[in-house]
Amino acid sequence: MEDYIVSARKYRPTNFDSVVGQRALTTTLKNAISTGKLAHAYLFCGPRGVGKTTCARIFAKTINCLHLTPEGEACDACESCQAFNEQRSYNIHELDAASNNSVEDIRSLIEQVRIPPQIGQYKVFIIDEVHMLSTAAFNAFLKTLEEPPHHAIFILATTEKHKILPTILSRCQIYDFNRMNVNDTVEHLMYVAGKEGVHAEPEALNVIAQKADGGMRDALSIFDQVVSFTGGEVTYQRVIENLNVLDYEYYFRITDMMVDGKVPDAMLLLNEILNKGFDGHHFITGLASHLRDLLVSRDASTLPLLEVSDGVRARYSQQAGRCDVKFLYRAIKLCNDCDLNYRASRNKRLLVEITLIQVAQLMSDEADASCGRGPKKILKPLFKQQATGGVSQPQVAMDASSQTVAPAAQSVSATAPQQSQPVQPAAPNYPFARKEVSVAKVPTLKKGHLSVSIRQGQTASLPQEGGSAAQPVVHQQKQDSQEDYIFNENDIRYYWLEFANQLPIEENAMAGRMKNMRPKLLDDHTFEVVVENELVGKSMQTISQRIVTHMRTQLHNSKIAMTVRVMQESDVKRAYGRVDQFKMMSQKNPALLKLQEIFGLELY
Repeated sequence: MEDYIVSARKYRPTNFDSVVGQRALTTTLKNAISTGKLAHAYLFCGPRGVGKTTCARIFAKTINCLHLTPEGEACDACESCQAFNEQRSYNIHELDAASNNSVEDIRSLIEQVRIPPQIGQYKVFIIDEVHMLSTAAFNAFLKTLEEPPHHAIFILATTEKHKILPTILSRCQIYDFNRMNVNDTVEHLMYVAGKEGVHAEPEALNVIAQKADGGMRDALSIFDQVVSFTGGEVTYQRVIENLNVLDYEYYFRITDMMVDGKVPDAMLLLNEILNKGFDGHHFITGLASHLRDLLVSRDASTLPLLEVSDGVRARYSQQAGRCDVKFLYRAIKLCNDCDLNYRASRNKRLLVEITLIQVAQLMSDEADASCGRGPKKILKPLFKQQATGGVSQPQVAMDASSQTVAPAAQSVSATAPQQSQPVQPAAPNYPFARKEVSVAKVPTLKKGHLSVSIRQGQTASLPQEGGSAAQPVVHQQKQDSQEDYIFNENDIRYYWLEFANQLPIEENAMAGRMKNMRPKLLDDHTFEVVVENELVGKSMQTISQRIVTHMRTQLHNSKIAMTVRVMQESDVKRAYGRVDQFKMMSQKNPALLKLQEIFGLELY
């Protein structure tokens, strides 16, 4: 039986031109070799399976080649290239830092650096997964890495560059390898399938490329697995069956259902998907990606972002024509919110179902304008409606019977202020009950259902027969609406905390200080804030106008003022000992003194 070699090893690139997806890096390395400008240390970093170790081996082989081609590639015919191809070259040393990460391993490597190469010009040391070295090993490697012999070149490869010490990074030329895009991966898989005599559909290879997530080694491993399953006939249906991939056909169907508002059909399709073993989180993230692909397929400029085959791209364009742009925006937002809340939800299936219902309602005529951005936070002005109902009664147009007033009803009598006070509109979200105004109001003259303030005696008079009485009443309402509300110290402290909670993130320090302060009401309109030092006092002065504006708006009082005072020593009351503590406690609760006398307690 012939020895089987996996595709990832069998079709491993042997020269720079055969490297897939890293054209910029391979061109840079070839130019450095052709011009003779070689650095003593390189760092190849990037995701798994993108060609870091492969490029390091090709680079080591090429710089030791005795007869370079005009294109800057190794000849594969000289003694050095043949020794490399047969894995017997003494000029290339590979070290796995994951299992050789101690100081002793680095010292052994340094001893080998001193020995010059037997064939060729350079001795190349490839250290794979270099981030696994210990800190002591890194420090032992610093001096040799900075000033190696002229014949030594180090190539470090890692998937986690952030774990390498900055002193190591500063001594290396850094090359960042990119992930393989879907098109490059599909082309290479088509090349491998042709070499192996395997018939493969482009849609099937596209699924394999997306499953590999940018790694060519993973793509070749999945390709070998699928070929073994299908027996050399790689079709789309067999691939999704073998890899247990959620087919995009499901996303096309459920999107059509949501656009048509068919919520029951969408729920049944979701149940079918879950019964096949797919996770709800995987489904909702795939749906968000599908909606994103629909969005980018609507514009020709963003069409290159859609990494699918030509047949699938046509289906995306067709379905995108049915979806409105606003619908896609809001649907993606809803799916993203579901993705963020999925782990915290206890009923995960219900969360996904609610998301589907919300998305399905976006296209209906009854969809709210706030869909996709969360519900509108509207507080109904209940108090305002009651107040309006109380003052609007006198403004109703009089009928014919009320316009003619009987002589007996024309007698003017002074009434109590409580009977003539208009209902004041309460502030929305006001937490405390308003105090009743103790100042006596100016008496009004009442005639039937009409009330006229004598404040406007110069311009307003009693309604004449056939005249309109609405004008003085409206004027009275406007004047009363400008009156300042009465407030107390609890109101000040409540809206003080409300202002502190509304401060932006940049002012978190000020918000924390404000929450520890307790404003004190000095008189009917002025409150005082005591601060710890002058620096805090200056900070409070900078936002004092904003605080006063907030208080005047929330408390409906235009005379509110604020003063800031630095804390004095007399303001600070500290209990330094047990006796002082007991005195302070007994001042608040005199019953403690009686308890001391009854039991004859003494303080020490």
